[in-house]
Formats: sequence, C-alpha cells, structure tokens
Amino acid sequence: MTNSWFSTSGEDLSAGYARHMATLRGAVRHALVARALRTHLPTGSQQVLDVGGEDGHQAAQLARIGHQVTVLDPDPAMLAQARQRLEGESAQVRQRVRLVEGSGHEAADLVGGGYDLVLCHGVLMYIETPEPFVADLVAAARPGGLVSLLTKNRDALAMRPGLEGRWADALAVMNAHAETGNLGVTSRAHTAADIDAMLASAGASTAAWYGVRAFTDHLGDIPVGDSFDTLLDAEWEAGRRDPYRRIARLLHFIAQATPQDTP
Repeated sequence: MTNSWFSTSGEDLSAGYARHMATLRGAVRHALVARALRTHLPTGSQQVLDVGGEDGHQAAQLARIGHQVTVLDPDPAMLAQARQRLEGESAQVRQRVRLVEGSGHEAADLVGGGYDLVLCHGVLMYIETPEPFVADLVAAARPGGLVSLLTKNRDALAMRPGLEGRWADALAVMNAHAETGNLGVTSRAHTAADIDAMLASAGASTAAWYGVRAFTDHLGDIPVGDSFDTLLDAEWEAGRRDPYRRIARLLHFIAQATPQDTP
C-alpha cells in the first residue's frame, strides 16, 4: 500500500522524520505527549490503537509499561522503522506490539474497534477532510475510551518565523490555514475550537488539552541538552495553562468517546 497522506515518497518522509525526532523539538514533543498520556490513562494494561504510529516510539513506550498496542500506518517505510525500533526491545515488549499497514479510515476492517485508547499524533494536519477521519478514530474507541489527538496549532503558525526573525514569513502565515513544514510537505493547522468541535460532532468530549512546544519551537534543530528535564517541566507547565498553551506549535487533545445514541 502506498502512503495515502503525503505527496513525498515514504523513504524521504521517514528519513526526514527520523532526523526531526533526534532534535530537541522532537524530543520535547514525544516527552510531553507521553506525560499527558500517563496523566490520563487508567492503571492496568490497556488496549491501544496508534493510528499513524510513525516510527513506533510511542508504541514502544506504552508497551514497556504493560499496554497492548496496535500500530496502524499506511507507510511501509515508517513501519520498517517501527520494526527496527522494536528489535531493540525485550521479547516481552515486542509481543505487546502489532504492526499493521493501513490508514485510519480502514481501522474498522483491519484492526476492529473497542480500544481503551486511540492515538493519532501528527496525522490530522495532512487530512483534507478531517471531520470523517476524526469520526473514524472515535468509532474505534470503546464507549468511555480515550482518544488522543496531536495536530498543528493554527493560532500559532506565525510564532516560529516571528521568533526567528523571518518577518515576511510570519506575515504570510498570520491568517493562513496551512504551511510547508520542515518535512517539505504542506500541512493544515487547526484551532483548539476546531478540534473540540470535531470531537464533539464525532461523539467525544474533550477531557483536557495541552499546548506542545510553547518555549522551544523556534530553537531550530539543536540537540537535546543537559537541562532537558528542567526545560521539560517548564514546557509542561506552560502547556497546561493560558495564555502559553495557545501560542504553542502543537495542540494535544485528550477526549473521551461516548456513543451519540447513549441516553
């Protein structure tokens, strides 16, 4: 199956993604999302569906603490990276992760439903019609299950170029709905109100939402430094409160799925 989300080749995308995830920005993103998931996930082993699971980083983390994870991704190159990552894990962790090629629209046919947690991180910005896609994600969760969405913040598109001193670029995206990011792919952005409305229309209620990378998004592709733990605490606190979370590069929503026909 070819990649159904991106116009670039799977090999180019996976290589660019790997480079990004080795930077401070990539590390901050993963760590903040993981902290939010730990905050909201109930205790005990959960059945998790990771739609667009990228290189398996989040899946491996969840599997290490006992969760059963199905990764659904349409990109064979990304799945190959996930498979390679899992080779470095223990046999017990590898047994908890299943890799399936396919898109979120195919979830019901390929991997079924009834999941305790459905993840979809960094995918929504590449979907032309996001409403039915979000509905498919919510439908994959069990009643009362959680849905975790990470996407680009439309209200903050001008922050990175502005803080980098790229004034013309900041003006160009000030009222934009999309931009070309570091991976060279056009991506759409959404407001917090957009995401909340899509989730509500799909039958899910927002439990909490966070800003991701309020302080570090403009720092470029620098490596992780010695002060990462303190930096992460500062990002976490900023991401939980206004006004900081509203100017963060990414939005992370945690919602609870509830069938629309439930009284």
